[in-house]
Amino acid sequence: MEKAMETGKAVLPVLGIVLLLCFSIAPISPGILMAFLVGAVFLMLGMLLFSLGVEMSMTLMGERVGTCMTKTRKLGIVILMGFVLGFIITVSEPDLQVLAEQVPSVPNLILIVAVAVGVGIFLVVALLRMLFSVALPPLLVAFYLAVFLLAFFVPDSFLAVAFDSGGVTTGPMTVPFIMALGVGIASIRNDRHASDDSFGLVALCSIGPILAVLILGLIYLPENQEYVPDAIPEFSSSVELGRYFLEELPEYMKEMAISLLPIVLFFVLFQVIFRLVPGKSLIRIGIGLVYTYAGLVLFLTGVNVGFSPAGNYLGQVLAALPYRWVIVPIGMLIGYFIVRAEPAVFVLTKQVEEITDGAISAGAMGLSLSIGVSVSLGLAMVRVLTGLSIFWFILPGYALALGLSFFVPKIFTAIAFDSGGVASGPMTATFLLPFAMGACSAVGGNIITDAFGVVAMVAMTPLITIQILGLVFRVRAAKAEGEGQEAYVSAFEGMGDMDIIEL
Repeated sequence: MEKAMETGKAVLPVLGIVLLLCFSIAPISPGILMAFLVGAVFLMLGMLLFSLGVEMSMTLMGERVGTCMTKTRKLGIVILMGFVLGFIITVSEPDLQVLAEQVPSVPNLILIVAVAVGVGIFLVVALLRMLFSVALPPLLVAFYLAVFLLAFFVPDSFLAVAFDSGGVTTGPMTVPFIMALGVGIASIRNDRHASDDSFGLVALCSIGPILAVLILGLIYLPENQEYVPDAIPEFSSSVELGRYFLEELPEYMKEMAISLLPIVLFFVLFQVIFRLVPGKSLIRIGIGLVYTYAGLVLFLTGVNVGFSPAGNYLGQVLAALPYRWVIVPIGMLIGYFIVRAEPAVFVLTKQVEEITDGAISAGAMGLSLSIGVSVSLGLAMVRVLTGLSIFWFILPGYALALGLSFFVPKIFTAIAFDSGGVASGPMTATFLLPFAMGACSAVGGNIITDAFGVVAMVAMTPLITIQILGLVFRVRAAKAEGEGQEAYVSAFEGMGDMDIIEL
């Protein structure tokens, strides 16, 4: 019941906003509206099953594999397994196929392999950082400095797609496993920074695809090929709508099976060799995997078939209004609520609350993410309306985020950079990106340079808002400590000499 309530709180606000727009300033066709409503039902059922399944399977699998890798005490095994895991989960990620289609000047196979190698390398870097307790901020500064140096020499048509590509490592199937892997590895360490270092895997893995696409942008000349979005489907009857959902369902069943298979095989390999969990736990994991798989199939079917057309159509209608600027506050409002419907956000906020023993609550995390995504959607809509380069937003944004990393507690930096990847999940790709694309086409902009980049913007702003939360946390902690010391001193000042002697 609790999870059903959480799911409702995450989805119903978005549903309400869209319905309000549809019945007021942004009318859409009945067929698209019906598809959106059916998609919302799929989405809620999917999120419910997914959240149950992750608790039963992915979290335990990741933690046990991470612990086992560390206990081998063999650096070569950690490096090899880390690279292989990063490579195979990236190759099997459905979003990577979509990314490859967005870069027509680079052969699909080359881009897929390059991105997968990038993720594999950076997953190894992340694992070694945890094992040797290397501070995260200097690594982030060094790698993002390399990213922005490359970005200066890359054509504009590659920039937005390159920064969007960081989202390919944050698929809802892989994020829970990778995050749990970090918890498992950190659990072996006994130092006081172990829990801080359990975060940061997603943060570093997200850099690999960006660097890979930027490097390919230096090698391959961009083609003057305009991106043509998919046509918005129309439905003349409920039977036709139902048939469309049923026709699309097998496609997402296949995608999720391909995405889940490498993780399952990786776990099975470790289970056969090291006997990670007993038989009863294996049964629980198996049931959890079924829930996870079914949940994501329903979720992705709902958002792709129902939400994506509605997002595109809404963007077109709102941007075509005489007062088109209204799309900025509306985008911010949608962004505030929609991040709560990201499947991996559930996993992140709960894990943060558990590892910090409630010091960083799920509510505070959720609020910080919502504010961050709200700001990012507002800025993304400004880009759509003005045609400003994404560089003018990404460069100062990351500079601020990296600067903050030296002034906030370590754990907040790791959580912030992880959350950027987690926030830019399937809801961003299937609703917010089509929303921006629809608006861009309505104002006559360039979809590749002006609409793409939404994922990057959504991934950037939580880095700032969550670290600001860290600053508030630090200030409050210092204030509480100061008040405690003052009370301690004043208590002694009020005593006489004999009272102190008696103490």
